[in-house]
Amino acid sequence: MNTVVAGITYRALLGRRRIILLLLLPLALLGLAVLLRVFGGDDQRSAVLLMQNFAINTVLPLLGLIAGTGVIAPEIDDGTIIHLMSKPISRPVIARTKFLVAVSLLVVFAAVPTYVSAWLLVSNEDGIAPGFAVGVLVAGIAYAAVFLLLGVVTRHAVTIGIIYALVWEGVVGTFIPGARKFSIQQWGQSVADQISDSAFLRTDVALGFAVPALIIVTLGCVFWAGLRLRAFSLTGDE
Repeated sequence: MNTVVAGITYRALLGRRRIILLLLLPLALLGLAVLLRVFGGDDQRSAVLLMQNFAINTVLPLLGLIAGTGVIAPEIDDGTIIHLMSKPISRPVIARTKFLVAVSLLVVFAAVPTYVSAWLLVSNEDGIAPGFAVGVLVAGIAYAAVFLLLGVVTRHAVTIGIIYALVWEGVVGTFIPGARKFSIQQWGQSVADQISDSAFLRTDVALGFAVPALIIVTLGCVFWAGLRLRAFSLTGDE
């Protein structure tokens, strides 16, 4: 990880409008948890449904898209990436640093709010809060890698990412049983299910498939992003 690249990335990302979205999404999750608590929805079934349908299936992909594309796509669009890559810094190091910045944002804006929201509803009953927090974290890491790669390979990363998140992850991965095996959301829920003992949390993807899939997708996308940056044209024609 290059601290100079990380500092530039944090300043650029947190100084843009994306920071508003990064804040609004977890605040919406926390707000729903508070409402459920106030109006008597503080039971395990309600907590699991909120975590599955909103925390993992809605908030996480959007946060992953904002963080993953936000760490590099704007710099490619406005040409500032050219100045960065003219420095004696390895392109794969740039990709890995951008990835780690995106992951750190997802820890703060996704994993922590998920834990707090579940804890507000059921405390640490049957490991629901830590289970979903870890599930969101590992799925968020994979999302960060996928959307980072999208930000490198195409100037339409946000559009493609939204289509992917809403159509594949949100519709296909949720309602078509066979496709669930290839959904990052489902992999995260498998990890959550392994940690939690709640009877209301059941997943269709085996942990033995989910964990290797998360590792392969994450490492593969970050590696590919580094390769693409190596081939990126300093004239900005990419």
